[in-house]
Amino acid sequence: MDTLGAVRKIIHCDCDCFYAAVEMRDDASLRGKPLAVGGKAETRGVIATCNYEARALGVHSAMSTARALRLCPHLVLLPPDFRRYREASRQILAIYRDYTPLVEPLSLDEAYLDVSGLGYCKGSATMMAEEIRARIRNEVRITASAGIAPNKFLAKVASDWNKPDGQFVVRPQDVDTFVAALPVSKIFGVGKVTAARLQKHGVRTCGDLRAWDIARLVAGFGRFGTTLHQLCRGIDERSVRPDRIRKSLSVETTYANDLPGLDACRAELPALIAEFRRRFAGLPAPRPIHKAVVKIKFADFSQTTAECTSAAPGDAVWAALLDEAWARRERAVRLLGVGVRFVETDADESAGDKQGELFE
Repeated sequence: MDTLGAVRKIIHCDCDCFYAAVEMRDDASLRGKPLAVGGKAETRGVIATCNYEARALGVHSAMSTARALRLCPHLVLLPPDFRRYREASRQILAIYRDYTPLVEPLSLDEAYLDVSGLGYCKGSATMMAEEIRARIRNEVRITASAGIAPNKFLAKVASDWNKPDGQFVVRPQDVDTFVAALPVSKIFGVGKVTAARLQKHGVRTCGDLRAWDIARLVAGFGRFGTTLHQLCRGIDERSVRPDRIRKSLSVETTYANDLPGLDACRAELPALIAEFRRRFAGLPAPRPIHKAVVKIKFADFSQTTAECTSAAPGDAVWAALLDEAWARRERAVRLLGVGVRFVETDADESAGDKQGELFE
């Protein structure tokens, strides 16, 4: 809610298998075939996205291309063409901005829209979302899904509810019931490892998690415990920020089985870097890079980061940082992360949301 107590109306729009959708739009012969966009298997490539025919066969984004081809030998694999993806993204953002200036892009294919108090479609966020999706279908010739809710967390969850080419509304009066039944894995930041850890304590849903007081959550999860305490109750006060300044970008993976040594860490690095490059390429307007960073969390939960100044880090830069960070403890590793910090200006301190730490 805002300072006046009015219920907000937030739409989260997310295009369906965006890169693959653009490829199928531009080449009708690809429709109906399992299709993925990503790197080659022989270069340890990773799937960036895939269509629903490929997903039905077990293929998914961030999967190694080699594994995807084992699951689906007849998979059509295409290299990404970001020129065409960015052009489609520009068209989509223009449609969003016809409705509200409060548009916060998250990547090329998804964004939050704050449509609170607007007069379009008789003020109905549901009708606005339907109209926006129809325009994307007719003008860009791909499909999008949408979630409508009183806050960003719920809108993002809802946009995934009726994919593809659908939408879902979480009404203010339904928030408590809706969130209580959500699996904890739907909370942003709760991955497989955290979800499994909670499940050992009998916590499977947000309703279950509400039995944990904030002190217990903070003791178990640090600062993230406060976020868990709020989100499992459907509370998210973040505003939609069209002027949000991104100060960093990173990817990280927590491994189900600890990596035993440096060689095992080095073997995992290419997949992390590939996923980082995919996300970097999806930024609407990335700022110049200032530093490259590697994060390690060891098996004993101690952690360290190594960084160096680099305007265009290559694989060798991250590899050297990995060696430096691992040498500080020389033990098994449970989490690896790679990322960059962007160049900052004096104006950054006063503009937009303040972002957290690189790997927060």
